[in-house]
This record gives sequence, C-alpha cells and structure tokens, in this order.
Amino acid sequence: MIIVDTSVWIDYFNGSENSLTHALDKALIDGSVAIGDLILLEILQGIKTERDYKQTKIALATLEQYEMFGNTMVLKCAENFRFLRKKGITIRKTNDVIIATFCIENKLPLLFSDRDFIPFVEHLGLIEVTYS
Repeated sequence: MIIVDTSVWIDYFNGSENSLTHALDKALIDGSVAIGDLILLEILQGIKTERDYKQTKIALATLEQYEMFGNTMVLKCAENFRFLRKKGITIRKTNDVIIATFCIENKLPLLFSDRDFIPFVEHLGLIEVTYS
C-alpha cells in the first residue's frame, strides 16, 4: 500500500502526464493506493464545481482510508518538526509534517512532488515511492 500526496493527485486530476501521475495510475490499477483523511480534505476542498466534487468524492471513497492525525500523532509530529528545525530545516506546512510522520510511523511509502518531504526522507526514514 502507498499514500499519495495531494500535489500528485492535483496533477492527476488536472490531466498532467509525468512520471508521478503515471506511477499513481499504475498503483491505482494495482489496487495499492490508500488515502489519508487529511489528503482527502485537501483534495475535496480544492474542487471548484459541484459535479467534479461529487465524482471525485465517489471515486476516492473506493480507496482504503486512514485517519492521519490524533492524540498519539501530535507528539510525534512535533518531535519530527523540531528535529528538522534543529538541523536548520523548517517545513512550511503543518499538513506535510502530519502526512510524512503518519507515513513514517506506519511504514507506508509516500508518492510526492512537494520538496518539503525530502528532509523526511533524508533524516527521518520516510519511504519515497520509486517509479520508472
């Protein structure tokens, strides 16, 4: 199972063709994509038309779903953020800290294009989905 970050989903839904959207397409065909509640929220709140919202909501509801944040994750996220900040790295978005930490804690690979995830790969053991 893999988690796909919002940035890749946006490209996918906008019809962009690149190595990341091809990897997502392959993973969807294989049935190996799960989605986190936070990512689902980010995707759905960005959809402009009611028709697209309904279609996307139905399509994404078929994926395995995870709750990404809760009491146990608060301290782990804060610790990861602080660890990176001590190394001189500041992550711009709290959502990215939550997504990365959830994936690290659950040993779930993440497919992403957002550069804020790279320090999590380099310093905290986030597994990046490899694609070809």
